[in-house]
Amino acid sequence: MTTVLIADDQPLQRFGSRMLLESQDDMTVVGEAANGSEAVRMASELHPDVVLMDIRMPGLDGIEATRRITAAGDRTRILIVTTFDLDEYAYAGLRAGASGFLVKDAQPEELLAGIRAVATGDAVVAPSLTRRLLDAYVHHLPTDASSEAPPQGDPRLASLTDREREILTVIGQGWTNTEIATRLHLAESTVKTHVGRILAKTGSRDRVQAVILAYDTKLVQAS
Repeated sequence: MTTVLIADDQPLQRFGSRMLLESQDDMTVVGEAANGSEAVRMASELHPDVVLMDIRMPGLDGIEATRRITAAGDRTRILIVTTFDLDEYAYAGLRAGASGFLVKDAQPEELLAGIRAVATGDAVVAPSLTRRLLDAYVHHLPTDASSEAPPQGDPRLASLTDREREILTVIGQGWTNTEIATRLHLAESTVKTHVGRILAKTGSRDRVQAVILAYDTKLVQAS
């Protein structure tokens, strides 16, 4: 059973999300927060698997709430769901530690799939934002990044096998597990095993953080 905390300042939005989630046999809503401060407190008390996090809320916003929840080191993962399809929000949210970003016009099945994905350590980003998000991340890299050590010298990559390094590279390029399995001629279960080992060895919270690592270490270069 996946436990979910809903953080949104709109009562009707919280009600609709609760109705959708509790119609599923594998999900239950453990609480509702009307602002970021409540979300941080309730996440600490309830330890939900996933927080559905709005961005614009009174007082503490969703970005800072995300940062505080993930900094606490708990297993809770954040899926940002917002009205605003803006690059700066997606970038800031994912850098704060969110595992995914969807806009509120997503279909119900997309939201449910997103919750299930982040609950199991995967990541989800609205398709309209994926390429722009990667471009935004590259834009924010230090200007002297080209002078840094090559990827093979980065300690975060030292324990990876050649195959794991290859898979981390294509994760950074945005490939899904299915695409990796097809293009590298692997069983999808094998890919999932490799991804899990990559996350564990590099200390990445989830797939989003693995993408950021791939850029940080120059496994993936700006196009």
